[in-house]
Amino acid sequence: MAVSERTYEAVALEDPHGLWELWDGRLREKPGMSFEHGDAMGELGYFLRRQLDGGRYRVHYNHARARRSDTTVFIPDVAVIPIEYVDPLRGRPGTLEIYDGPLPFVAEIWSPSTGDYDVDAKLPEYQRRGDLEIWRLHAYDRTVTAWRRQPDGRYEEAFYRGGVVPVLSLPGVTIDLDELFV
Repeated sequence: MAVSERTYEAVALEDPHGLWELWDGRLREKPGMSFEHGDAMGELGYFLRRQLDGGRYRVHYNHARARRSDTTVFIPDVAVIPIEYVDPLRGRPGTLEIYDGPLPFVAEIWSPSTGDYDVDAKLPEYQRRGDLEIWRLHAYDRTVTAWRRQPDGRYEEAFYRGGVVPVLSLPGVTIDLDELFV
């Protein structure tokens, strides 16, 4: 039975400790994550926050929601949100943080419990949304796969195994994978 977006929002707001997503009209709770997952998520978010202008962007970890349709809403592990998306939510208590517009950067960290789901379900939806740069970090292998939206709407894939990686959707921002995966 499909769940409406209204029901989804009610469940997500009433369960502050659960991380609820909506995939093809079905509720799905993000499972608990390993140390490596949480560490990579926090460090990536920190590296991004250090380099971004807080007056232009917010960096959220495991909290922002990216809506593809009224039946599909995901929570990226890390998301960079333009301030113009954030401002309309301010001063509205009880409003779930959901974004419709394309995000400049979203990342998922691979884990044994969510690896296939992230690749099979979430990454294609982020591309359909038009998110500009999508990363999948693999903390165990210490690698990053990046998909970057091209002007014609295609995504170009790049693979990194260490070194300094530019976040092309955020000019001047780089992530040192050797430092991230210490």
